[in-house]
Amino acid sequence: MSTPDKPVDIPTTPQLIWDLPTRVFHWLLAVCVLGAWLTAESERSRMLHLALGYSSGVLVAWRLVWGFVGSRYARFADFVTSPAAVLSYLRAYLPQAWRAGQTQARTHYLGHNPAGGWAVVALLVVVAMADATGWASYQDGSADLWSELHELVGNGIIVLVGLHVAAVIATGLLHRENLVRAMVNGYKRARNGEGIPGAFTLLGLVLGFAMVAFTWQVYSGAFPSLTT
Repeated sequence: MSTPDKPVDIPTTPQLIWDLPTRVFHWLLAVCVLGAWLTAESERSRMLHLALGYSSGVLVAWRLVWGFVGSRYARFADFVTSPAAVLSYLRAYLPQAWRAGQTQARTHYLGHNPAGGWAVVALLVVVAMADATGWASYQDGSADLWSELHELVGNGIIVLVGLHVAAVIATGLLHRENLVRAMVNGYKRARNGEGIPGAFTLLGLVLGFAMVAFTWQVYSGAFPSLTT
């Protein structure tokens, strides 16, 4: 499980929490999702839409693997909790909890919190659904039905992304930490020994270059079976 916040009198220093592959995945998926949504209605940008969509699918597949073999805070075992734990975490943020002075309302996690962990899972599932329905809409048969489902799922992704951004802003202000910066440089304040031992820099660079190359190849029409 992710480590909860420690009392304020315990010295903390910047510790590496997010490895580079996780950060590369996060920002590449954001680019793919936003780009695919912006290019969804234009026939002129069809190839770019397809390239970004297929790339998001590859990223999801990679994240599923990394969720089992990655560094401590990237693993599903660290942030996928029981529904009861999620409800307990969210309940602490209700107005009555604040009035009652519940300390859990001020608890945060070095990795994903219980609600954020399930948001990650939900986003992976919905992106996978968008990829599947998008692919099906280009096949013979019930293309119109799949197209409508694809558009519906795509809009659902934007709603999830919006909630994610709002939660990042709210929890960042609440706990006085820059979560965006942490997902850029990988560091958050923590006690010695709570960080991860390495950033997996080479793997992160390989992931980034491989995804850019794959996206360009699809966009260029190198995989006609995927774009026709």
